[in-house]
Amino acid sequence: QVQLVESGGGSAQSGGSLRLSCVASGISYSNGCMGWFRQAAGQEREKVAVLTTEGTPSYADSVKGRFTASQDNTKNTLTLQMNNLKPEDTAMYYCVARAGCRPFAAYVQSRSYEYWGQGTQVTVSS
Repeated sequence: QVQLVESGGGSAQSGGSLRLSCVASGISYSNGCMGWFRQAAGQEREKVAVLTTEGTPSYADSVKGRFTASQDNTKNTLTLQMNNLKPEDTAMYYCVARAGCRPFAAYVQSRSYEYWGQGTQVTVSS
């Protein structure tokens, strides 16, 4: 049974920082891949950052230069360091995982991920 448990959400001022973590269990790390998506109220889910199975990140244009996604060596913990936060970053953030990823492939569509965490809320005030 695959489980993804996020933590680290909360409130921040514009320009501040937050760090999200996701602990994964029950997934094959050798060919799995993970990432972060977010969904703001009344909007569709969108990619924040996804990693290839080798750990190479792909970011949404809106967060490039501000957010950093990384995995530990065991690939069971995914983090998202969010700096210079903006009010438009306010959303529910979801950790996602997929088994059976092709080498060097970045899966940018939310429908590509069969496993989702429960989500953690991030609220940024101006």
